Amino acid sequence: MKHHRVILMIMIIGIASFLTGCASTPKVERIEVDKIIDISGRWNDTDSRLVAEDMIRDCLKQPFLEKFKSKKNRVPTFIVGLIKNRSHEHINVQTFVKDLERALINSGRVQFVASKGERGQIREERLDMAKHASEDTMKGPGEEVGADFMLIGAINTVRDEAGGKAIMYYQVNLELIATANNVKAWVGEKKIKKLIKKPRLSW
Repeated sequence: MKHHRVILMIMIIGIASFLTGCASTPKVERIEVDKIIDISGRWNDTDSRLVAEDMIRDCLKQPFLEKFKSKKNRVPTFIVGLIKNRSHEHINVQTFVKDLERALINSGRVQFVASKGERGQIREERLDMAKHASEDTMKGPGEEVGADFMLIGAINTVRDEAGGKAIMYYQVNLELIATANNVKAWVGEKKIKKLIKKPRLSW
């Protein structure tokens, strides 16, 4: 009788472990990349993409662009500099930088040069070419295109919380600065405000 009880207990423990394992298995659903989903209320991929697109659209419709084109008889060359995360959240600023770069390039109204880190890799490749590539395919020094304007900025946040509600306020400031004389050609600002309601505990 005691032997049967031990076997029964082992079976119950095994079934319970199996059910617990099944219950803890995450359910994964593939969704569209551009679908807007807010889970925590924090800065997310949608905020990054929409803010970048809106701010670059506003930047490129300003009068400085046509003035530059008429004076230089060419489109200006842009580069994205330092975008600071001054918020209280961990924000992947590099993702936002890439969204800005994509919006600039896809506009077709400016040309875009590689960042400082990317230029270092390309310069190493040119040095390697000088030693190993054929003369008709080798790329020489002194032919890089310099940036006319650099885009810099910061992401700031303010959080207000009471009871079961919280307000998340984001403010993104960008400035476009002429590399020749440090003159600011454009200053942009984008604000996002989110109301977050915490679910009540149900018993």
